[in-house]
Amino acid sequence: MRSIIFADYLARDTMRLSPTIDVEYSHVRFLGNLHLHLWDCGGQDDFYRNYLENMRDHIFRSVELLIYVFDIESEEEGSDFAQFAEVLEALEQHSPDARVYVLVHKMDLVKEELRDDVFEERQASILELAGRLRVACFATSIWDETLYRAWSEIVYSLVPNTHMLETHLTDFCRACGADEVVLFESTTFLVIGHAAQNPHPDAHRFEKISNIIKQFKLSCRKAQAQFEGMLVQTNTLTALFAILSKNTTIMVVASDPLIHEAALNCNIADLRNRMNLK
Repeated sequence: MRSIIFADYLARDTMRLSPTIDVEYSHVRFLGNLHLHLWDCGGQDDFYRNYLENMRDHIFRSVELLIYVFDIESEEEGSDFAQFAEVLEALEQHSPDARVYVLVHKMDLVKEELRDDVFEERQASILELAGRLRVACFATSIWDETLYRAWSEIVYSLVPNTHMLETHLTDFCRACGADEVVLFESTTFLVIGHAAQNPHPDAHRFEKISNIIKQFKLSCRKAQAQFEGMLVQTNTLTALFAILSKNTTIMVVASDPLIHEAALNCNIADLRNRMNLK
């Protein structure tokens, strides 16, 4: 999961990866000056005792958010929840203000007609254990857009000044007559901002677009080419992807046939100047 989001792996490539052993630490620079410190803790039972007894203070102190993954395939549900309860206890002791995001993972292995019921049942059990901690749950799979949706919401919660960002995007959307504007982080292509003139029926469109563009970027890299933007035009819309800053990519969607690519690029340049982006 971490490799797909932060290391540009495709889902099929993760089959070659071995399970996490003990604690793997990595540092990711995000949006230029935002630093994510990732502690990937192995889920094997032998290591839980080490986390909770010998490394409790080190791992759970000063935590901004914790991401906990449940394997829906697990046949030891009782043990899984007991371990989760111990983790929440340690978190509440050392970082009571931390946010908790729970990913109920590998949902693709559940029959489609049963997925909603299975997830809601698991979510109810998780929230019952949460106590005073702030907990949000997501059903995820590496094989569809659900993983990107979850991580977009997680990272969005860490981005400072989101209200100001959304205001700039809303003003920009109205000024250039666009139907919708979406801001992506350039490396992960996670969504970090959005504005729209009208509601859209597909609530998962951002994650689908993220997945498509990220795979296209990987294809560019294999061809030793640099992704600098993309223009998609049909009879009914124009969708322009352009680099807004060294850390962000913007997508502008317009259905008005009188709005041309050149005008959108001029507006993007103006937005870049107003937001003091480089």
